[in-house]
Amino acid sequence: MVAIDAVTTTGETAALCHSVGLARATLYRRRRPARSSTPTARAASPRALGPAERQAVLDVLHSERFVDQSPAEVHATLLEEQTYLCSTRTMYRILDAAQEVRERRAQARHPAYAKPELVATAPNQIWSWDITKLKGPIPYLYYSLYVILDLFSRYVVGWMVAAHENARLARRLIDATCAKQGIGPHQLTIHADRGAPMRSHLVAALFADLHVDASHSRPRVSNDNPFSEAQFRTFKYRPDFPDRFGSIEHARHVSHDLFRWYNAAHHHSGLRYLTPADVHYGRAAATLARRHQTRVAAYAAHPERFVQGPPRRERLPTAVWINPPAKSTDQDALATTIVTPDDPPHGGTTGAHVVLEDQSPALVHTVESLP
Repeated sequence: MVAIDAVTTTGETAALCHSVGLARATLYRRRRPARSSTPTARAASPRALGPAERQAVLDVLHSERFVDQSPAEVHATLLEEQTYLCSTRTMYRILDAAQEVRERRAQARHPAYAKPELVATAPNQIWSWDITKLKGPIPYLYYSLYVILDLFSRYVVGWMVAAHENARLARRLIDATCAKQGIGPHQLTIHADRGAPMRSHLVAALFADLHVDASHSRPRVSNDNPFSEAQFRTFKYRPDFPDRFGSIEHARHVSHDLFRWYNAAHHHSGLRYLTPADVHYGRAAATLARRHQTRVAAYAAHPERFVQGPPRRERLPTAVWINPPAKSTDQDALATTIVTPDDPPHGGTTGAHVVLEDQSPALVHTVESLP
């Protein structure tokens, strides 16, 4: 550019630009003075109303005669009286500038819902419960499956099959489950979505009596209750889960077998492939130790088959989150805390079972056959 400006003469611009491989449009554009980035004020239209005229229109619209009428009605009335102030659209512009135009119908004002942030470091600290539908023998007939899941161990601590969703049934199930698991005051938080049974006064009153904290998902947010949703998917994708249930008794019988498998035989991928019962009742450390001993013995017999060296001891994470907060120093320290096989097991009685899997048939009948 500098060389071209130094040697250029009239008529030589095209040849010089071609010799250096530069387009003439680029040369002319760069010679043009730079434009100011500050936007220029837009000149007022000669048709615009002056401040006094705009105030006169507002005074007419605010008058007692026209205060409850629309600008179109005011404009038509004034024309019949041989008075013209401005167009109907200009009236709306003046009202909008004065922030006096709004939707006539009252719009719903949704409060800001806080994102639930829950962490469980042991069983019976956080429970998640939900209700799913089971297809009945005919179309449009469904049974309601209530499931209460422990967040830390993924153990189903209580379940029930009923003919419908009902707050009284949910209260009975939660009350019986808390008694079965020996829940003490201020020990437990129960998380759920915002369905009618979950937000009912009966359930809220029960939580107050048991000194249990309640947590709810945000509206229209699908991932605030992921553990219950994942458990339902595992449950319904079992090969022996029928497409339809012949009766409510059939649904209860199938659910009984499936929950027994889920708790005692299903090796959960989020639990280092331990069963929920092992984690819930403190058998995880012993099970991981036995697994490690088996790997060590296999390594001693055939070390060449372990390409990554000696087997490492598996460790169970101690924190399970719903919506973990942004990473901080404290959370990093908590996330790296691990349970070693030598740690004492979590509390819990190995003889306890799912509420509706008690050996007494009377309890099953009493809880599941509520009206």
